[in-house]
Amino acid sequence: MQLFTIARQILFGTLLLLLIPARAEFLQTTITVGEGVNTLYGSLLVPGHKTKPPVVLIVAGSGPTDRDGNSPALPGKNNNLKMLAEELAIAGFASVRFDKRGIGESFAAGKAEEDLRFQTYVTDVQSWIQLLNKDPRFSGVAVLGHSEGSTLGIMALQNESVQAYVSVAGPAQSASKILRAQLANKLPPDLAKLNESILTSMEKSEFVKDVPAPLLALYRPSVQGYLMSWFPIVPADAIKKLAMPIAIFQGDTDIQVGVSQAVQLAQAQPKAELHVIKGMNHIMKTVPADNAQQIASYSDPNLVLDADFIKKLTSFLKRNLVAK
Repeated sequence: MQLFTIARQILFGTLLLLLIPARAEFLQTTITVGEGVNTLYGSLLVPGHKTKPPVVLIVAGSGPTDRDGNSPALPGKNNNLKMLAEELAIAGFASVRFDKRGIGESFAAGKAEEDLRFQTYVTDVQSWIQLLNKDPRFSGVAVLGHSEGSTLGIMALQNESVQAYVSVAGPAQSASKILRAQLANKLPPDLAKLNESILTSMEKSEFVKDVPAPLLALYRPSVQGYLMSWFPIVPADAIKKLAMPIAIFQGDTDIQVGVSQAVQLAQAQPKAELHVIKGMNHIMKTVPADNAQQIASYSDPNLVLDADFIKKLTSFLKRNLVAK
């Protein structure tokens, strides 16, 4: 009877072991930086099979994009940054992605629009880098900036040190030059002339009082301070000053940032790896160069990240993000 009981206990224990996963793929917890009203909130994703993994700080793009890569301006979610964090965890890397000031859980940290400056966001990225560099749970730190987040990352690293930097769909030119190119031949002649006059003035750090109604969304007085703090920044010039290993990724079906921008970044920093991913769009997913499918992809959480991109990204990180 005693032998039967022991055997039953062993069998029951074996069944429990079979039912419990051998390892959790990742564990997600909340992480913060800053104090009081200036507290910024993020998600820390740690791989379940690593005791002291390297960590990647993921910096989101422009506008009200949250830590998962979603925007309230779109009807659905694409979850590209959340998916990226999960892919990194599977590959053995921890990651931190965060809501910028005024967005998501960090809403209370938002400043009045007229008080915002590009440097505000750069300083926030630097705060995250400092926090992670001091955290004994991690063996190394890398920064990955997506879209405008690429520029934020480049500027933050002018005064901070990490082991590796990754730019994904990042611009090389100044914001004013890109805006000028985007609006070329899209405005009626009279409005195009006014637009050029406004841009030229703001590039000289001159406020423009009289903005025509059709251009207010772009140049309303409350946003001019932010734009004038952003316009002088040329990512291709700033990336030259970075000394750590760098990888530049760009999809060739990106409808927001062209391959030429990635090429210019790589030409400015010859030590950087350049990876042009065939069929990858702006949100790092495999989408053909069809406008309708591109637009739909921004609200589709079922589309997975481009496999070739993930393979090359994790390969770069494994080669360069090593234990301290």
